[in-house]
Order: sequence, then C-alpha cells, then structure tokens
Amino acid sequence: MQFHHHGYVSGDPRVQPAAGVGINRPAELPDEVDVLIVGSGPAGMLAAAQLSQFPGVTTRIVERRPGRLAIGQADGIQTRTVETFQAFGFAERIIAEAYRITETVFWKPDPADPSRIIRTARTPDDPTGISEFPHLVVNQARVLDYFAEVMANSPTRMSPDYGFEFRSLDVGGEGEYPVTVTLLHTSGPHEGQERIVRAKYVVGADGARSKVRQAIGCTLAGDQANHAWGVMDVLAVTDFPDIRIKCAVQSGTGGSILLIPREGGHLFRMYVDLGEVDPRNKGAVRSTSIEEIIRKANEILHPYTLDVRNVAWHSVYEVGHRLTDRFDDVLPDERGTRTPRVFITGDACHTHSAKAGQGMNVSMQDGFNLAWKLGHVLEGRSPESLLSTYSDERQVVAKNLIDFDKQWSTLMAKKPEEFANASELEDFYVRTAEFPAGFMTEYAPSMLVAPAKHQGQATGFPVGKRFKSATVIRVGDTTPLHLGHHARADGRWRIYVFADPALPGTGSATDKFAGWLANSPESPLAATPSDADPDAWFDVKVTYQQPHTDIDINAVPAVFKPEVGPFKLTDYEKVYSADPAADIFDLRGLDRGGVVVVVRPDQYVANVLPLTATAELAEFFAPLLPDRRSLALTSIGES
Repeated sequence: MQFHHHGYVSGDPRVQPAAGVGINRPAELPDEVDVLIVGSGPAGMLAAAQLSQFPGVTTRIVERRPGRLAIGQADGIQTRTVETFQAFGFAERIIAEAYRITETVFWKPDPADPSRIIRTARTPDDPTGISEFPHLVVNQARVLDYFAEVMANSPTRMSPDYGFEFRSLDVGGEGEYPVTVTLLHTSGPHEGQERIVRAKYVVGADGARSKVRQAIGCTLAGDQANHAWGVMDVLAVTDFPDIRIKCAVQSGTGGSILLIPREGGHLFRMYVDLGEVDPRNKGAVRSTSIEEIIRKANEILHPYTLDVRNVAWHSVYEVGHRLTDRFDDVLPDERGTRTPRVFITGDACHTHSAKAGQGMNVSMQDGFNLAWKLGHVLEGRSPESLLSTYSDERQVVAKNLIDFDKQWSTLMAKKPEEFANASELEDFYVRTAEFPAGFMTEYAPSMLVAPAKHQGQATGFPVGKRFKSATVIRVGDTTPLHLGHHARADGRWRIYVFADPALPGTGSATDKFAGWLANSPESPLAATPSDADPDAWFDVKVTYQQPHTDIDINAVPAVFKPEVGPFKLTDYEKVYSADPAADIFDLRGLDRGGVVVVVRPDQYVANVLPLTATAELAEFFAPLLPDRRSLALTSIGES
C-alpha cells in the first residue's frame, strides 16, 4: 500500500482522496449517469467497486431493497476470487473471518450394513498448490459489505442507491445518454412513484429473474429442473464427527448431503437431497418444510443424529442449467454494426446448481471483466469496440461452467449403487479441482488477447489465463512479497519486464527496452495524458535475475522508477529481483534472455513477448489506445 506521496495525512490510508465526480457527490440519484448498474449482488457490487476507481465516470448502482443485504444465499469463495479480493485490498481481512476449506471428506454406506454411513476417503482441497490463497466460506452479505467499503473509500465516494426497482428501459434515445431507464421507488417518501434516469450504459446484475435481460430480449435456454434439494444454515448439536469439515455424504437408504461448515465456528450449511421432482406437480417440492429437511438429513446421516437448535436460513430449490443467448443488447445480425449499450451479468446470464460454489464466483468475474472496459471507454482510454469483447469472453466461460456443473450435480444426485467405480465421485472432485477453483478460464485471441506466438518465452504465464503470482524481492526495501499482490484493481494495465542476465545500466537488452518504453512515440506509455502521473495508465515493473544485493537502484532505468504525485517523488516499489529460495524465472518458465508479460486490468495475461519485440508490443496496444502517439512524454526520461 502506497500513500503520503501527496503529503502527510493522518488517518486510514485505505481512504483515497475524493476526486472527480466524488467531490460534492450528490446524495440523490442524478437524472443522467454514465453507468447505471441494476442490482447490488456480487456481480453488480464488484462492477461498481471497479468503476469507483475511475474519478471521471459517474456510476450509480440501484437496488430494490431498502438497505444492505442482511443474509445472502451464496457462501463459497474460490481461490481465484480471493486473488481478486487481494486486488481490491481486503483479502487478508476476509480470510481472517472466513471458514477455510483444507480438505473434503467422503462418506458412503458401510458395506457390512448399508443403513449406516462410514468415512471412505479424504482429499486435500488444493493438492497441486495452484494458488497461494485459501478456499473460503463466508456469507455473501459480508462480501458485499467489503465491496461497499471499497466504493465508499474510492475517489468517487460511491454508495448504493437503495429503494429503486427496475421497470423498463429504451435504447432508442439520441444524444450523449441514449438509454432511458424507468425505475420505481420501493421505499421512502416517494414510494410508488416512478423515476426516469438516462444513461450511457446500463448493467443488469439483477439475478435469475432479471428484468433487464427481459428488456433487451435475451432468453434463458437449457435443461429444466428435475432434481430438488433443501438447503439450510443451522446451529445444531450432533455426534457426526466431521461436522466442521466439508463433506460429501451418500447414504444407502437413498439421498445425499453436501455439508459446508460456515464462518464463526458453529454455523454450517447442509444441502439435503430431496429426490426427483414430480413432473406432474413441479411446485410441490417447494413447499417442503424445514422439519422435513431436518428429518431427511437425519435419515441420511444414520447412525449419527442431528439436533437442530436454530435455523438461520433455509430454502428449497430445483437444479436447472440455463444460459442466455448473449450477454448484451446487440442482436446477432447487428454484430459489427454497433457497440453494446446494455449488458447483463451473473445469474441474469447463467443459472445452475449451488453445490459447486460457482455462482457468486463466476458472477464477480463477469463484473470484473466488464467494469474496467466501461471505465476505459468512458475515460477515453480505449475505443467503444472494446465493449463487444465482454459477451464474447464471458459467454464461453458460462457455457463451460454449466457443462461442469451438470456433471457434478448429476454425480451428487446418484445413488451409491449406480456408480461403476466406488471412488468415482472423489476421483472427479480431485481431477477437476482446477476448474471450480476458477483457474481454467482461458480467453481466446482477440483485440485483448494476443495469439500465443511467443508462449515458449514464459510457459508459466499462459496467454489468456490469469497471471499466476510468485514471490520476488523488492530491491528498494529488501521485502519478499508476491509480485501479483502489488497489482490493485485500479484499471491499469500491467507490463511486467523480466530482465536479461545483465545488470542495470550496462546497455543491456532490458535497458534498451526501457528506453523505447519511455521515449518512443510508438510505446503504449506515449498515450498517457501529459498531466497525469507517468504510471497512471500503465504499471511497469522489472524483475532482475541477480540477488537484490547486486542491484544498484540508481542504475535502474527511470521508467521503472517513475516520479509520482505533486512532489514528483520517486516510486521505488516497481523494481524487484528473483527470490533465491523460489526463483520466479524457474517457477514460471521465463526465458532468461528477457521477457515482457502484459497483463490486463482484470489480471489475465494478454501477451508474452521477448524484450526485442517492441514493434509487436506497439501493434498489440495500437487498437486499444487513443491516438495520442504524437504527444511527447514529459514525465519520464532515461537515467
């Protein structure tokens, strides 16, 4: 965390100075906004938190509830999501209060007495160490609280506008704000009255029954629900020995349970198998009482008993898998003729079971993917064509999610005797662990993702996949840290330079690349506004191969030590060396001749190139930036 570069201020460094639209931000919902987000669920709140970092963008998020969510349905936080929380600055705090999943235990019928269950297998949660972050369980409401804090502390001083329900929209308007949105006051002195807001863009994050989706003519298609589950968050006394461990339980009497311990040490969630849905009366299962769910749970857990003392929340749902035909308002025959104005995210786009812990996690990545793109377009950093990549990228991810969840939910609903292999369930869980953890997303080549022409230069940073962090040593203060942890959700591109073997200041390939980056009109940095800090749009970092004790910080090219803030202070936190105990060059397969890894604002690798491929780097960024190449870069020079 960096602060004081604008002068010493006593107080919480997480609170950024108000700027742009955050100065004298109106308490009332304006008549005109740049982005109107409908729904304050995970996708909407993450999108709002990201957009809150763009001081020049007026974003408002409306919610039909009168206030914050008190208890949410979702609770599983996959490790990719915790990486995202790190970028927003609250990973450590949410880890401290969450339940941490370290392994999953499988229970099955006792072959000697199928009426009883016995423990049959244990699987570690992350056997390959794919992430340095843990797999967590924490209520969705707390996740939203943290994003609300990020918004409130941001330069734009954002907060949700509660008490507004979406009614309709029209995209046919002219002028700067072409989308006309009709809202209804649901609380307060104007309850029952309509309100009209005009917007440049609208984001529908309003759930599975999304009215925004309906307004733009998107349809959900897929499998009808055919299996029902009761879910309950309870406080109970039990002799089941693994009550504080994630468990998959299959009984010999029919039925399964997925047990998820919750934060706080006492609360836990159970997904209880209620069987096939009667096709002649599909609504009947929804009236299943909490008493019946508890009775069924006790039947499955035999010979153990469950004495429920308090029910925090419960529900009944039917498993269905559905996906929308598109994620924005551009019809298929309009593709290439106009850019989107309305988008949908999260459950508005894809519905599936809750048992793989994917809904909230994938929804938040929808919001992350879209929000930085809106910020870049609205601040003039990128052309409007950037917005067409959202639907193209995220619809593929959602399709893969639904295909995976069909397999997992089908296996969870199987009876033990229906398995061809006794270990089929746990084998599938281990074999596919990387997918639900959030690490199988791989964006295809596009204007945002280069073809993997030079992938051999950095085999551990696959183009199109998320940037997998590793430890390095910060030269300026000798601090060991994860390279990826210094990247914040601030809307900036990252350019990671992994140096050639020479020391800085010796005329090396790294020095020459730095000179091009700082001074060439073809460099992406040349697009940075002259009145902004030189790293305002691009966060450029270098990692040297030598021990940090061998690096002369004064010899490091100035592009890696930009002068920032009103006092033009030197930023020493962009120069690193390899950690001898875990060399990033070896861990990530980096060519020791020197490599450049370009990472998008949402943490996905966009390009990998050798240090000499400056023309290719310029060509990659050219369609993503405004035409400012003729501007002289005034704030960066070479030492």
